[in-house]
Amino acid sequence: MSDTPFGFGLPPEEPEDGDEGRKKDPAGGGQGSGGQGGNPFGANPFGFGGLPGMGGQGGADNPFAAMFGSMNPTDLGAAFQQLGQMLSYEGGPVNWDMAKQIARQVVAQGTADGVKDASVGPAEKSAVEEAVRLADLWLDQVTSLPSGANTAVAWSRAEWVEATLPAWKELVDPVAERVGNAMGDVLPQEMQAMAGPLIGMMRSMGGAMFGQQIGQAIGALAGEVVGSTDVGLPLGPAGRAALLPLNVKAFGKDLSVPFDEVRLYLALREAAHQRLFAHVPWLRAHLFGAVESYARGIKVDTSKLEEAVSQLDPTHPEQLQEALQSGMFQPQDTPEQKAALARLETALALVEGWVDAVVHEAARTRLTSADALRETLRRRRATGGPAEQTFATLIGLELRPRRLRDASRLWASLTDARGVDGRDGLWEHPDMLPTATDLDDPDGFVHHEQPDFSELDKMLGEAARGDAPEDGDGDDRK
Repeated sequence: MSDTPFGFGLPPEEPEDGDEGRKKDPAGGGQGSGGQGGNPFGANPFGFGGLPGMGGQGGADNPFAAMFGSMNPTDLGAAFQQLGQMLSYEGGPVNWDMAKQIARQVVAQGTADGVKDASVGPAEKSAVEEAVRLADLWLDQVTSLPSGANTAVAWSRAEWVEATLPAWKELVDPVAERVGNAMGDVLPQEMQAMAGPLIGMMRSMGGAMFGQQIGQAIGALAGEVVGSTDVGLPLGPAGRAALLPLNVKAFGKDLSVPFDEVRLYLALREAAHQRLFAHVPWLRAHLFGAVESYARGIKVDTSKLEEAVSQLDPTHPEQLQEALQSGMFQPQDTPEQKAALARLETALALVEGWVDAVVHEAARTRLTSADALRETLRRRRATGGPAEQTFATLIGLELRPRRLRDASRLWASLTDARGVDGRDGLWEHPDMLPTATDLDDPDGFVHHEQPDFSELDKMLGEAARGDAPEDGDGDDRK
């Protein structure tokens, strides 16, 4: 589990103010998923460094000193406006308006290599549509699951942010809500009314800080993802296969592989994910439910929180920054969390392993670069690609590349032993899927005797239709 499950660290660099055209802070570091210890957001939890107008190195340690010490009137006005938005926020556990605003700012700022976002032209849209159409034709021959893509779209980075925010909200809100509620739960009931304004301020600031960091993470991720399913989850609207042409080009730039093959291989992966999520109706709820289970398992260090609240002086709001930096919201390793993370991790490995196996089968005889592209994507996972790092930062989950390879081998072995229908039939119910133990012993799972549910299914079907005989009468009821 990640040491910084929500990414409450200082963003890699503050977003530019597009209206003023301010320069980046030269000491701010680069954008992306780098940084010490693999944490793309640094070590300053709940950092104020990403707020517009809060330049200067002093902002990391004392944001209010930075605000008042080195600002022109325009910057000071922007900072007060941002602070006002923070304190006046009365929504859910995450200020998603702020998250969206900051994500769009990060996207507009461009990636570290200087590539700016751009609208997708008609030619690129047509190329993506054709690639997804061809990918679906190839997949028809290697899986029994029908196409799950009603439409194929080509997104800019900004469009990806807009389209995926609802899924991020569903993923992050349960965890953020559990942490946010702890702010008010530490005081005795009779004291909570007296401390209401202070608790409200803390929750407002907490929601803003969640929004700031999540916006930074989503904005950075938008600069590198190639589709809507890079984290193994359906982040985009159902039935809509999506590629980001700008990022697809960046992905294939140094591969010495024809760009058409790169786009087609990534379209195969996107289309395969869409089939799985469209025709396994329980899968999405299974994955997102595991995240909620993880949230229920969070245990906040209430003793540290009580101490911080008791010593907090409302006349010195910078103390809130210090309190939030104290690590009081670090989740503990509880049995509930471990079980939920294990369930989610195994399910994601099975999803990615199935996609890897099916796409390889579809591409290996048609694309000369299929093996190279497959290995490139696997290495991207193994080295902690942007999708895995951002997901780990937001909800504390890290995918284990070893599990992905094991799952891919298991699905390939199932294809050889049981055929395409037998392999894909395991997705009918979660209890039929391989477990983490089965990934350790794929041969044992592949060759064990399969339970025969055909007679039970027949009986259930007859009962549902009212065909069962009554009182020994052998005639079927009509």
